[in-house]
Amino acid sequence: MGFMDKLKDRFKKNKETEEVSEKYKEGMKKTRNSFSSKLNDLMARYRKVDEDFFEELEEVLITADVGVMTVMDLIEELKMEVKRQNIKDTKEVKDVISEKLVEIYYGDDDEQIESLNIQEKELTVILVVGVNGVGKTTSIGKLAHQLKQQGKKVVLAAGDTFRAGAIEQLEVWGERAGVDVVKQSPGSDPAAVIFDGIKAAKTRDADVLLCDTAGRLQNKVNLMNELSKVKRVIEREVPGAPHEVLLVLDATTGQNALSQAKTFSEAAGVTGIVLTKLDGTAKGGIVLAIRHELNLPVKFIGLGEQINDLQVFDAEAFVYGLFADMIDEE
Repeated sequence: MGFMDKLKDRFKKNKETEEVSEKYKEGMKKTRNSFSSKLNDLMARYRKVDEDFFEELEEVLITADVGVMTVMDLIEELKMEVKRQNIKDTKEVKDVISEKLVEIYYGDDDEQIESLNIQEKELTVILVVGVNGVGKTTSIGKLAHQLKQQGKKVVLAAGDTFRAGAIEQLEVWGERAGVDVVKQSPGSDPAAVIFDGIKAAKTRDADVLLCDTAGRLQNKVNLMNELSKVKRVIEREVPGAPHEVLLVLDATTGQNALSQAKTFSEAAGVTGIVLTKLDGTAKGGIVLAIRHELNLPVKFIGLGEQINDLQVFDAEAFVYGLFADMIDEE
């Protein structure tokens, strides 16, 4: 049984997995249309697997924003696997590519890297960071809704006090998700808001505190200093916290998202990525670049505007979304 058959088997097995695969299939339409058409074109032009074929495959992967370093490693792995299996026909390479994409994503880790570090019987503090305009506040609202659906008591702290309308936006999401929002007036010290949020979460016996943070100050240094200060307050008030530092990135910005991730990782110790607007880009390969080049797991992806459209990331479902047309044809 080939890898694509395994994916088909997994995602067409029952209603629940089929719903997941359909969300990925629909949400990754732009990336798939671009990637699949180029891959099919490549397979049609090359009957045998040779050096020229790999060179063009490299180009196809780079245009999907898989990232140069990741592509180089992937091509090396593919060459070895093709040699090992003695594959001559290009059509058989599709199966190997799909399998290697999943392998390269997980590396030595397992699927547990996607789950949130939720504490048992004590407050979990999740710090959410990212530049303005990436969908940070929206992602917090959707995550709050998801956690509440799981039976958690959630409190939001409106720590983005500098952006006009950010507090009100979080309040709207708090109402939609049915969770409390702790806030101060615009322009307040973000660390003070987070401090109040921790106190309120403890008093209200909450399970999870989600902290919004500023996405832009006068310059990058100020923003990073502010985040470090917020993190210190959390560490002081809740030993071992923050339990997660989630960086929200906009998938449509492609390689620019990688440089943002590097900067935020240095200042805030990012533990996972929330990748928004994946449904709006043809460059969905950025998921693999983030994971492979920064060694950060993608914990959630945004596949639409609705409150339920924040999906826990699943590398196999992602690869299914990438190859869905080919898999369903088989």
